Amino acid sequence: MCFSTTASFASSAVLAVIGVASVKNVATKSQLLFACIPFLFSLQQLTEGFVWFTMLNPEYLYLQHIPIHVFIIFAQVVWTIYIPLSFYWMEENVKRKKALAVLLAIGFVPSIYISYCLFFYPISATIVPYHIHYNIGFPNLHASILGLFYFLPIIMPSIISSVRRTSILGILLLVSFLFTKFYYSDYVISVWCFFSALISGLVLLILYELRIENKLDLVYKGKLI
Repeated sequence: MCFSTTASFASSAVLAVIGVASVKNVATKSQLLFACIPFLFSLQQLTEGFVWFTMLNPEYLYLQHIPIHVFIIFAQVVWTIYIPLSFYWMEENVKRKKALAVLLAIGFVPSIYISYCLFFYPISATIVPYHIHYNIGFPNLHASILGLFYFLPIIMPSIISSVRRTSILGILLLVSFLFTKFYYSDYVISVWCFFSALISGLVLLILYELRIENKLDLVYKGKLI
C-alpha cells in the first residue's frame, strides 16, 4: 500500500482473510479464479510492504529490486490477463463470453510488452512522504495505446459480465482510477493498486450472494433438502 510498511502488511493480512472467505464461498469451480482475486491482492500488498521495508532499512537495500519487480509484475503483468480470464471462466452468456475473450486477448499485449521491458530496462522506486514512486524506464512509444490496452482488460470485464453486482466493481475501479490520476498522478501505480485492493473486498459479497442464490435454486428444483 502507498502509505507505510505497517499499512501494507496490515492490508495484506485483511485481504488474505477475505480471500480465504471468498474461496470458501465458491459455489462452482468456475468461480474459483474470481474468488482468488482478494488473495492475490493480499500478496501484492505484502510485496509492497517489503518494498517499504527494504528501502527504509539500509542494510537490506541490496534486496529492494526483488519486491519492486514482483510488485510491478502483479500490477502491470498479472492483472491484465487474470481479471478477464476470471470473468471469462465464470461467464455463461455466450455473447458476453466472446466479448470477454476479446478483452483477454487485448490483455496479453501490455502483459507481454511489460514482461519484456522488465528484463531489459531499469526500474527502481523512491519514497516521498507516505507514497512510493516507481521509476519505470520503459520506452514511452505509443503510451496512450498501451495504456488503453492495459485499462480495458481490467475495467471492462466486470461491466460486461452477466454476474450480478460485478458491474459495481468496474464502476468503482473506474472512479478510483480517475481519482488517483487526478490527485496522485505521480503515484498512480501504487495508489490505484491500493484502491483496487480495497475494492476487491466486494468479491466476497458477490460470491456470498451467488452461493445463496445457488442454494435457493437447488431447493426450488428439489435437489437440496
